Order: sequence, then structure tokens, then C-alpha cells
Amino acid sequence: MNFTPYALSVWILPLVFAITFHEAAHGFVAHRLGDDTAFNLGRVSFNPVRHIDPFGTLIMPAILLMSHAPFLFGYAKPVPVNFRALRNPRIGMILVALAGPATNIALALIAAAAFHGARLLPENSAQWVADNLKNAIVINVVLAIFNMMPIPPLDGGRVAVGLLPRALALPLARLEPFGMLILIGILILLPLAGSQFGLNLDVISAILRTATGYVIRAILFVTGNR
Repeated sequence: MNFTPYALSVWILPLVFAITFHEAAHGFVAHRLGDDTAFNLGRVSFNPVRHIDPFGTLIMPAILLMSHAPFLFGYAKPVPVNFRALRNPRIGMILVALAGPATNIALALIAAAAFHGARLLPENSAQWVADNLKNAIVINVVLAIFNMMPIPPLDGGRVAVGLLPRALALPLARLEPFGMLILIGILILLPLAGSQFGLNLDVISAILRTATGYVIRAILFVTGNR
């Protein structure tokens, strides 16, 4: 991506919306299910400043982009949730975890549906709005799919911990402190190491890209854009 003012203007807005709504959704559902931790800390908010992590949201993606890494990702400040405070901790953990990705899919559907209205705008603003909507679809679907990987502390990892039998859930939950290191290893370091030996070890990224493509096509179909 070229860092032109126009490119930044059509990527930053949908990215900020996607991250903010994703994190706020976790806090909102936790609040509704009995845990006020995030609510009391002001994390059930649409103010993006409350959710942006300087390293994970800004510095890491910039480093990966400039180094031409095989996969670009980042993260916001995790919303604090006391799962023991939830009325039903096991089911509650699953619902809180699903809230973020589900919100991103909802935002992608709204953006795709809004394409029909973008055509009615004046010509000089229609393209800018359309590019924002297109990027909103991509960013929200990527966030949803990526976060559903079954590795704690990603949402998919917490869903897996909630669904698996205790004998399997406990060892998976213990991986949470090392989750980001595992992700960096399988998404960045492993493919880079494989490339040194002429091997394509970018398997996980390929699966994520394929899944993202299917979901985007389904959203466009459902909203009448195909």
C-alpha cells in the first residue's frame, strides 16, 4: 500500500471503526452477563483512544508492512474480563469472545449494504465513500477470521477453551501467556525461515486468506453486490 494521503484516508477510518467496535463489543457483552470490569474502566466505549495499543495497533503493523512480512497483523488493548464474575462463566466466556468477531461481521454486512447508497452520492465523493466501504469489508472480515484462530488469547482460543472438555481446555488455556509469541512464530518467523530453504511454510496465512475470501464473497452475495 502506498502511503498517500488518499490511501491513508480510506484505510484509517474503517480500521479505527473495526477495532473500536470489536473491543467495545467484548466489554458490552461482559457487562450484560454480569462482569462490570471493562464497564468500570471505561472500555465499553466508542472512543478509539481507549482501545488502541501503541505497539500492537500502530508500531507492529508498520514494522511488518515496511519489512514486507508475509502476513500483516496487530492488536488492540485487550478488554479486561473477569470470567468468574459472569453469571455462567463457561458459556459467558464463549459469548464474550464471540462478540468481537460477530460485531466485525455485522459491520462488514452494513458496509456491503451501504454500497447501494454510495452510488447516489455526488461523483467527487462517491469514490472516496466506496473505497472506505470496500476497505471496511476487508478489514472487518480479516479481523473476524484472524481472531477466531483457536489460540489463546485470541477469541477463537477462548471459545475453544469454553467448548473443549476440561482435560483439553486446561492445557490450551495455559498457552495464553505465550499466544502472541506462537502467532508471531507461525505467521512470520516460520514462513521467513522456510523461504531461506526454498520452502513454502506460509500455510496458516494461506488458510486465513482463503477463508477471508469465502466470507467476503458470501457477504457480497447476501447484500446483493454480486
